[in-house]
Amino acid sequence: MRFSGEILREGGGGREDAEVMELNPRMSLQPLEMVVGYALTSKKKKSFLQPKLEGLARKKGILFVAIDQNRPLSQQGPFDVVLHKLFGNEWGGVIEDYRKTHPEVTVLDPPHAIQHLHNRESMLQDVVELNLTDCHGKVAVPRQMVVMKDPSSISHEVNMAGLKLPLVVKPLLVDGTAKSHELFLAYDQHSLSELEPPLVLQEFVNHGGVLFKIYIVGETIKVVRRFSLPNVNKCELAKVGGVFRFPRVSSASASADDADLDPSVAELPPQSLLERLAKELRCRLGLQLFNIDMIREHGTRDVFYVIDINYFPGYGKMPDYENIFTDFLLRLVKSKYENGVAT
Repeated sequence: MRFSGEILREGGGGREDAEVMELNPRMSLQPLEMVVGYALTSKKKKSFLQPKLEGLARKKGILFVAIDQNRPLSQQGPFDVVLHKLFGNEWGGVIEDYRKTHPEVTVLDPPHAIQHLHNRESMLQDVVELNLTDCHGKVAVPRQMVVMKDPSSISHEVNMAGLKLPLVVKPLLVDGTAKSHELFLAYDQHSLSELEPPLVLQEFVNHGGVLFKIYIVGETIKVVRRFSLPNVNKCELAKVGGVFRFPRVSSASASADDADLDPSVAELPPQSLLERLAKELRCRLGLQLFNIDMIREHGTRDVFYVIDINYFPGYGKMPDYENIFTDFLLRLVKSKYENGVAT
């Protein structure tokens, strides 16, 4: 990051430097330019790097620069921050090596930490281990099991595990493909044999058709409501069979923030609960950029379930994301300089 009043010359410290500083006695250390190198999928670049964000960033002294994946990363920059969302072990290795050789650069986020969220078996483990006492609510995860192979045995395994229908069916791995985000609802035992492992089976929890998307950007929390699947009662369960594909509840058109909803369904989770949950997961996951999909168990006010955690989610759908994200970047680098780490 460049600062006004900062003189960058080889062999600095001489008379010429002193004279320049004397001519500008009121120079303040305000950022002139922060360089953020980014390596994003084409889809993520389109949704995240929108003109409004880039325009606001320039006004705040932040410059987004595309990383050339065909050139060594160490030969590019210099960067204050590296922002990335690409998949594959090769890219992960590139970033890990870069972090070791460039400790002065903030990498958002470490590949080994992101990898934890690419597997739905491990994704929610940190939530299971939380103890959020005195937070005006209870947070849990739905009962679930992993099926690695042999779809003909799924029904038996479900019975042995004691899981109750209907079951949410999710691919085990989150690898950036459209298929990894395809979710289904299985209503009967017979239909389970039609599934394609590896996958995760998760008990469906009635939640009034509303899901809370909790966006985390550093220490900032933003919650929005999204329409989700309606409740399933026992009569419907007895009549309906088969496996049905989920609609994509993350789409912008599914926003429920302005809908006329039952207050018992629409009421946001307590702020104290969200702050504690976000803080704990930031620490446990080692991530700054993620979102939590949470539902409230229907008929309760304070029983919540975390059903998914996503790295670097669709921030373009988060209200005021441009200001939130640019302010986050400025705080991030300012904190590093205040702690005596300079590039």
